[in-house]
Amino acid sequence: MLFPSYVSGASGALMLYDVTNRDSLNDLYDWINVISSVPNSPKTKILIEAKTDLKRNVKKEEAQQIFDKFDFQGEIIETSAKTGRNVEKVFEMLGREILKNSLQRCPNCEKMYPLELKFCQYCGSKTI
Repeated sequence: MLFPSYVSGASGALMLYDVTNRDSLNDLYDWINVISSVPNSPKTKILIEAKTDLKRNVKKEEAQQIFDKFDFQGEIIETSAKTGRNVEKVFEMLGREILKNSLQRCPNCEKMYPLELKFCQYCGSKTI
């Protein structure tokens, strides 16, 4: 399977299920396992509800349980490709959450720098 090689090293993952199809919610468990099993897996995961313009067959609470259990970031976003509802918001949230999970603020100069660095790249202060 090629998918794990695409996931390894990714900064974020968009996980989507169809609110009209319960099987798609259950399939999330398999996708989460694939993503979690690869080396250097994405730290940022966003949960997306698709086809929210149609009749819902999956309760919001069921999605919330998965969201909480697997430490998704941000919030569950309801989207509709048909109407365009929240499609742009998904990518904005992904970007914000990736930055939040990838950067830290230097206590000395107050600038943001990558978490993996042992010293602030701006002022040279050692990280805590």
